[in-house]
Amino acid sequence: MDLKQIAKDTTKTLVSYVTYQALRVVIAQLDETEPKRAYWLRQFTHRVSIQDSEAYLAALFKEEQRLAFRLLTVREHIAEEVADYLPEMLRSGIQQANLQQRTQQLERMTQIDPTASNQHPEVESDSEVEPESDSELDRW
Repeated sequence: MDLKQIAKDTTKTLVSYVTYQALRVVIAQLDETEPKRAYWLRQFTHRVSIQDSEAYLAALFKEEQRLAFRLLTVREHIAEEVADYLPEMLRSGIQQANLQQRTQQLERMTQIDPTASNQHPEVESDSEVEPESDSELDRW
């Protein structure tokens, strides 16, 4: 397990996600102030995927430099605001999600199938097996 590579890959994913969030903020702002530019940015985003945020920004710089700089500013602000909380939130989020998954799996593993007793009569409990008469007891 290469933890350094995992950290690099995680950082790249987080950068792309923060860029996506910045894009949402900028579009919301533009909807209020410049609806035509908001529309243009939506159309641009349909043409150019934001999955790779750096390639997206490079393409945006070629077409609309002012919006690209605005996205850079907003994503930097978002990163600064969440950076302090992120490590602890990540740890606690993973712990909570793991606990929930383990709990659900344990519940699935311990559930009794109500049709199981019909399929395997030899597994029935003693309380369910009651002889109908004394003659049946004699056969036991």
